Amino acid sequence: MKFQTASALLLLAASGVASAQPSDIARDHDSILAMQGEYTVDFAFDETVLLKPGYERAPAMRSGGNEVVIVVEDTPKRIVLQHLLLDEKSGHITKHWRQDWVYEAPNRFEFSADQTWQVRTIPAATNQGAWTQCVYEVSDAPRYCGTGKWTYSNNVPSWTSDLSWRPLPRREYTKRSDYNALAVINRHTLTPNGWTHEQFNTKVQRNADGSQVEIAREFGFNDYVKTTEIDFTPARNYWKATAGYWAKVRQRWDGFLGQAPGVHLKTKIDGMAMIIPLFTQAEEIQAGKKVKDKQIDEVFAKYVEKAPKEG
Repeated sequence: MKFQTASALLLLAASGVASAQPSDIARDHDSILAMQGEYTVDFAFDETVLLKPGYERAPAMRSGGNEVVIVVEDTPKRIVLQHLLLDEKSGHITKHWRQDWVYEAPNRFEFSADQTWQVRTIPAATNQGAWTQCVYEVSDAPRYCGTGKWTYSNNVPSWTSDLSWRPLPRREYTKRSDYNALAVINRHTLTPNGWTHEQFNTKVQRNADGSQVEIAREFGFNDYVKTTEIDFTPARNYWKATAGYWAKVRQRWDGFLGQAPGVHLKTKIDGMAMIIPLFTQAEEIQAGKKVKDKQIDEVFAKYVEKAPKEG
């Protein structure tokens, strides 16, 4: 399905994504790595433009947390960053989202239907000199990808994606049933105090007959501010203990997402049927127990299958 709005085109033009700036892969690489570190994070989401007749603006959403971003892989053309949340009072660690960055990636996964992501070729015109960011949820299941170039106007490092689809975030699908997809442009910007993630979202109901109804536009703003006042040792210890396990999980996902047709999940939208057993296995590893590869395979065999072929 294709989706485009005048506002999206204006944003892309203003951001310089379509401009012919020369690529500086080394500088881009350093900009991506600059997102690692320890942060306090504020999350804010506000509906702005209301598009469906009779629709009432949803309440603004605010939340926050303490998050450490760890480099999992680092090569000149590929970087993997893992986010871990720390509850300071309880010391509880939550493996949060993950972002992979690939320079001139040949393909990416795209959210095509409920619980379905198709792997599609990235057009050469879009891909040249660009980085593709793919985002994964806590179980390393796919969320969305975007492709764009880093720009450095006035010495401000900023990356803006093209327009792509993503499923509803957890903050929404637990409360909403009036739309089933987001059309999104993402922007990451490095700041003196850390970095920011802006989301230009359009909430859309995609229907089986191919028609679409735009519900509302939303602006999301995630502010990552560096901190030295929080002890993230428990989070780093968790990752040190479980990194090998999660590498095996990623390897299995890559078997579906590395080439067409893609992946379909046989779980409810919340994905808890997979999240619970995978997190339980990670806890067993952290406790010094062994988890056999067969146990990981059993989870994938039960809940993951290839996406239907397109065309």
